Amino acid sequence: MNPIARRVGIGIALAAVLLGYFLHGLDLRSLARTLAAADVGLLLAALAIVIASYAARSWRWGEMLAPLARVKQMDLFSATMIGFAASLIVPRSGELLRPWLIAQRARIKAGSAFATIVIERLVDLCCIVCMLALYWFVLPRPAEEQPNHWVAMLRLGAVAACAALVALGALLLWLHARGESAAARLQRLLGRAPQWLAARATSLTRSFANGLEVLRAPPRTWAWIGLQSVVVWGLTALSLHLVQLAFGIALPLQATLLLLGFVIVGESIPTPGLVGGFHALYLLGLTEVYGIDRQTAAAAVVAAHAVLNLPPLFVGAACLPREGLRRLRPPAAQAPH
Repeated sequence: MNPIARRVGIGIALAAVLLGYFLHGLDLRSLARTLAAADVGLLLAALAIVIASYAARSWRWGEMLAPLARVKQMDLFSATMIGFAASLIVPRSGELLRPWLIAQRARIKAGSAFATIVIERLVDLCCIVCMLALYWFVLPRPAEEQPNHWVAMLRLGAVAACAALVALGALLLWLHARGESAAARLQRLLGRAPQWLAARATSLTRSFANGLEVLRAPPRTWAWIGLQSVVVWGLTALSLHLVQLAFGIALPLQATLLLLGFVIVGESIPTPGLVGGFHALYLLGLTEVYGIDRQTAAAAVVAAHAVLNLPPLFVGAACLPREGLRRLRPPAAQAPH
């Protein structure tokens, strides 16, 4: 079976199981009525904020790419929206497509551009951990919170994420400092492999190591990236908060920081369109932690899924013509850099 088809098939199976949990005990007619009664103005405001969050994400990506090349904001935004749209169809595919598009635009190596995506993911993980720490140790806890084992598991996951951040950060710093040495070792390991494979693997290792240049940026640059990250995740949290308000869920804004933790765990499950994982984990946070009525919470989850994912689908589709069909061929079909 084709690897992509296998991945999609597994994702569909996972989505079906998780959707089964989400839909269990729901009255679908009542769900439809609750959706129809939502505050449309708040939902439209949330949509606009989501688009702004993607613009902020592409802006931040440009800062990470700056040591390699200065890329126009519209090129960054177009690649970002197309990449996130692709990931909704084939999970994680956008993480290859995004750097490929920018590599073609900016004439940098695809491996170097991909390295910035890895850094971006680590920065996002750091932001999530910081938001959870802010919720648990700094901000006043919402009166609605009902501490239970799900919160304890999320806290344990945050601790594991911290350990992973330290380990992966150290590995990337080492790889950037010892890129040539790592490539030479890889070449020796592949001594008996076909020459074309060894050459491509070592070239990719070198270009990836070069793409980590932003790790050596001065503190001022990282402070700027940190501020951009606050904008990205602040806008994301605000959009979810507005969706909840549209359904009469009047939780304080800081509750969204904890709920984002559940959402991120759900989105990490590789299902097409983030269906199932997003729904199950977000519903779990609303109902089990904050005691929101399951019917109302389910309606808010359905709306939030649409608000967060329709913008990249439609805006990404609108950006396709400017990229050109030739440049949208799968990366595997192109010559490696």
